[in-house]
Amino acid sequence: MGNKVFDLIQEHDIQYIDVRFSDMKGVWHHMAMDVSAVDQKMFDEGIMFDGSSIPGWKAIHESDMKLMPDAQSVVVDPFTAQPSLVVICDVVDPITGKPYDRDPRSIAKAAEAYVRSSHIAETAYFGPEAEFFIFDDVRFAHNQDHVFYRIDSEELPNNSGRDYEGGNLGHRPSAKGGYFPCAPVDALVDIRAEMLSRMKEMGIPVEKHHHEVAPAQCELGILYGTLVETADRMQLYKYVVRNVAQSYNKTATFMAKPMAGDNGSGMHVHQSLWKNGQPMFAGSEYAGLSQEALWYIGGIIKHGRAINAFTNPTTNSYKRLIPGFEAPVVLAYSSRNRSVSCRIPHYESPKAKRVEVRFPDPTANPYLAFAAMVMAGLDGIQNKIDPGAAMDRNLYDASDEEMKSLPTVCSSLRQALDALEKDHTFLTQGDVFSQGMIESYIAMKMDEVKMYETSPHPVEYKLYFSA
Repeated sequence: MGNKVFDLIQEHDIQYIDVRFSDMKGVWHHMAMDVSAVDQKMFDEGIMFDGSSIPGWKAIHESDMKLMPDAQSVVVDPFTAQPSLVVICDVVDPITGKPYDRDPRSIAKAAEAYVRSSHIAETAYFGPEAEFFIFDDVRFAHNQDHVFYRIDSEELPNNSGRDYEGGNLGHRPSAKGGYFPCAPVDALVDIRAEMLSRMKEMGIPVEKHHHEVAPAQCELGILYGTLVETADRMQLYKYVVRNVAQSYNKTATFMAKPMAGDNGSGMHVHQSLWKNGQPMFAGSEYAGLSQEALWYIGGIIKHGRAINAFTNPTTNSYKRLIPGFEAPVVLAYSSRNRSVSCRIPHYESPKAKRVEVRFPDPTANPYLAFAAMVMAGLDGIQNKIDPGAAMDRNLYDASDEEMKSLPTVCSSLRQALDALEKDHTFLTQGDVFSQGMIESYIAMKMDEVKMYETSPHPVEYKLYFSA
């Protein structure tokens, strides 16, 4: 199991090893092993489990799967009553002995291997900026006779006239007024600071925390890393955010658009390629980019609508991707314009030169989203895809006619899945994504689309009940 695991067991009197893996939706699953059952054999030979209950995975007649714990991923869990270690696992098919083609982490590892085998680059770095909301109360139901949701937060503007026990203190952000106010308007300073501190304790390199534009909306900053490393950190990020919120008797959500009429939550993803210890995206082209960086952007733009199936994987995702809410809907690039899908942040150092892809949201499975984007970017470089001219004007005030003439991301999950079905050859290069995985993913997400499309919405009662 390696010295790191053994040392942590001894140092922290560990009682359980919590083995975890991700399904295709990005949901973490786990099983806790008593420390007495943990030995080198577990790390060498793996742990058998039933994969038939995981969405989109094996059928009941072929359900046996194997978890292979990654000893390098181990961290102390700060939330369990009994001292525990978290170990992230890959999933292996026990019959073939090969990585399971529907295991997101194995797909991300295959994408990293493809970066190297392409001889274009050696390393792909990713730096996500995931936003989320913190609420005090969330109630919802979806039944045949009633459908509703109701959310509450002390920060919501509609609570300015509410009677609170002990008095209403009045300090709260206005709609779209949550960007960087100090306490007491920002009521979530301490909870965000604890989230960041917990991440730091778990070995995640952290940078900052701040309030976001909408009331009750937050962002924590972590540093960039390699593809799989950063995807692992994003799974820990979500785990920490949810559990710290729970400890404050609050709840956190990464839904892209939990509230109407205000900003949704995005996950802007900074990315770059390196070779021989040098940044490949620095050069003498537009905004100090290299030709390879422009081709990479060309790949993202060309395959953007197919990528949406992984970077924006929920029906709710497309309630964020609409003009007017700082949503990057136009498939174009710019060094300043935040209304386009690809932005080039300004930094003097060539080592900081990167592309920021702005349309993903934090409901994305990070392993699949990062892998899909790097595959699109590599396809752009391999085929020298021209991204066209930069678009430096503000598109938020563009007319409807202007918007119709511009290429945009998808406007629905169904559209994104259709795009993926038609455009996925770039993903199957090097056997990174398998055809079977893509078909299974589309079928799984289409079940969500059909449920959404066949369910009456409360707004329809408002619009049509008396029609």
